[in-house]
Amino acid sequence: MIMKRRFFTYGTLLMAILAIVMISCDGPTPLKPKFDESLLIGYWQSGTLHEYYQEDGTGYTWDTVDDVHEEEAQPYTWTLSGSTLTQYHQMELGGVVPKTYTLTILDASTLAYHDSYGTSYVFHKGNSDEETR
Repeated sequence: MIMKRRFFTYGTLLMAILAIVMISCDGPTPLKPKFDESLLIGYWQSGTLHEYYQEDGTGYTWDTVDDVHEEEAQPYTWTLSGSTLTQYHQMELGGVVPKTYTLTILDASTLAYHDSYGTSYVFHKGNSDEETR
């Protein structure tokens, strides 16, 4: 009787631990893709929206639909970590506004990302005067 009780107690304990472990495991965490930061450098265009990323971690953006041209572009600094692109926009009246995006494509000709609101952007590498700076 004591042998059966011990087996039942150890067996129950083992099953309880196993159940807790299985419930707490959602499976492996998916790996975030890493993108080559050097591919980001240069001029990018998506319709009327333009972005220019420089090697020193600075850049600027402008949108011609708002009648804003390159000489009036909004400056920012940027970082790329894994698939997370963050732009820190410097406001004219002071202060910095961070904008964070998740990259989905970054290669020699295409830059695609989305923000946390579900807005997606697809840029193409430009072949304009901006490339020669």
